[in-house]
Amino acid sequence: MNTRIQMVKSRFSRLATSLGLIAAGALLFAGMASAHVTVKPSVSQPNAWETYTLKVPVEKNIPTTKVALKIPKEVVFKQYEPVPDWKVATEKDSSGKVTTVTWTTDEDGIQAGQYMRFSFVAQNADRNTEAAWNAFQYYSDGSIVEWTGDEGSNNPHSITKITADAASEAAAPSTDHGHDSAGAAAGDASTDTAKDSSSPAPASNNATEAAPAAASSAAQTTALVLSIIAVVLGAAAVGIALKRRK
Repeated sequence: MNTRIQMVKSRFSRLATSLGLIAAGALLFAGMASAHVTVKPSVSQPNAWETYTLKVPVEKNIPTTKVALKIPKEVVFKQYEPVPDWKVATEKDSSGKVTTVTWTTDEDGIQAGQYMRFSFVAQNADRNTEAAWNAFQYYSDGSIVEWTGDEGSNNPHSITKITADAASEAAAPSTDHGHDSAGAAAGDASTDTAKDSSSPAPASNNATEAAPAAASSAAQTTALVLSIIAVVLGAAAVGIALKRRK
């Protein structure tokens, strides 16, 4: 009888330990998923002057000091919003179109546990298409993380779907219209009410801001739930292991 009880306890202990390891892995995955470099919005309208935001979190214990973003051929880079202590450089092709934008700092950079946003304006193609944003994150030790993979990979790039049905697929994107070739100041983008005859009608900024906020909140909630489950199962596994030793 005692032998059978010991066998049951042993099996349960191994099961609890396995569940704890699985939960820890889920927690690690949740942390990694939340640390992806992203470009938003993920949906926008054709021919729109879109304000895009590059979000750069730090997933290592060392700072990020440089970020390079490849501008997809489906959009035309127009202007960027200055960020204190960060210098901006652009690379162009033979036609003068910007192909790469690089943000660099000589200061402390983005520290572990922090993130920064870099905003810029680009004009979308005048047709339904998709724009893939390849980004390269440089750390202070010289290592580089390439965010160039497909969806589902360890280092996926962001994709913006450019479609006339953007308003029905997601909250209407924040767009700026009626800019001249030099563009307006980034800080004045939200107050610019002029319209380009070739651009679609402007959409609600409130709805635009609400959609990313809701998505971010959902992601944070998921990560929190996974964290709680991992802690509970891990504690149970440790407790059972200690009890077994006694």
